[in-house]
Amino acid sequence: MTGEVPPPPAPTQPSERRPPSRRARAQKRVAVLHNNDFLDVPPELDPAWSSRAEVAVVAASVATALTEVGHEAHLIPVDGDLPGLRTRLAELEPDCAFNLCESLAGDARLESSVPLVLELLGIPFTGSPPEVLSFALRKDRVKQRLEASGIPTPAARVMSHPDDPCDLTFPVIVKPVREDGSVGITRESVVHRPEDLPDAVRTLTTRFRQPCLVEEFVDGRELNVAMLGHPAPRVLPLSEIDFSGLPEGTPRIVSYDAKWTSGSVDDLGTVPVLHPTLPSAVAARVRRVAADAFRAVGVRDYGRVDVRLSATGVPFVVDVNPNCDLSPHAGMARAAAGVGIDYTSLCGLLVRYALRRRRDAGAADVATAAAR
Repeated sequence: MTGEVPPPPAPTQPSERRPPSRRARAQKRVAVLHNNDFLDVPPELDPAWSSRAEVAVVAASVATALTEVGHEAHLIPVDGDLPGLRTRLAELEPDCAFNLCESLAGDARLESSVPLVLELLGIPFTGSPPEVLSFALRKDRVKQRLEASGIPTPAARVMSHPDDPCDLTFPVIVKPVREDGSVGITRESVVHRPEDLPDAVRTLTTRFRQPCLVEEFVDGRELNVAMLGHPAPRVLPLSEIDFSGLPEGTPRIVSYDAKWTSGSVDDLGTVPVLHPTLPSAVAARVRRVAADAFRAVGVRDYGRVDVRLSATGVPFVVDVNPNCDLSPHAGMARAAAGVGIDYTSLCGLLVRYALRRRRDAGAADVATAAAR
């Protein structure tokens, strides 16, 4: 979806920002951390290579934005050498870390390792804590949490083998159970007949070496709900995926190609539209359900909830992403721009939230000590 998306509003000119003296006093040293595991494996051997490689590009954009708002940004690529990362951070002594790591050694399950290191070092960082990142990666556990919280979500089953039983209503969509960014989702992911399900499960489990989540497919409008803020998140303007450009007969889904293969048929056929036309009651219901899902999973600072709207107007949560794409032209930046927050301000806000947590924690420690 990168080919047709207009850029967010240009950053404000220096004359429109705060006086230089105030910016200088507010300057912080920020370590911008991103995974570089895409360098270890050629693209043809890693089905998630494009999404991993994109994080380095996002990190460069974030570092530039933080520099523009007056911070001292340091790009730090992260590999599997966590002791080395700890040494590097100890030498840098950053005031804050901007965490963009989504995997280590090509394994998304290690996403929480970097924020764990940051917590051990006492360095405040942007985004969700490690336990939330680890939890949210498991689509089956998120679904259980949503169901327990009374949040509408399609019925699903975890299948590890092609011959596992499945009592769902078809059509269904088949996804890897512990990937994000539409990794593993193609046009063949939507299965209409029970007899075709074993082949779809076999293909996915073989390629990604993990179970898959088989979920009843809601063939309706897809809405993305971005949220921003700490401690109380703000629901940003809704966005809808316009599927009208997809070829006839193609499933109305956001596939991996739609997200990461610029200029592909899936990319050009899935165009995000800000402020979609919706009945006010339905829009309010979508926002409420998304906010409930955000809180149920424990997402912090920013994130995105994906919703499929049924023919009867029921919003079903299909994904909760606490580490969504922060590139200048992605959905988070577009939604923020819709309320007047440009990209540089967005990145600056996320740093401010992290620093505020450190300040609040320090104040709490002082209050606790005084009460003893």
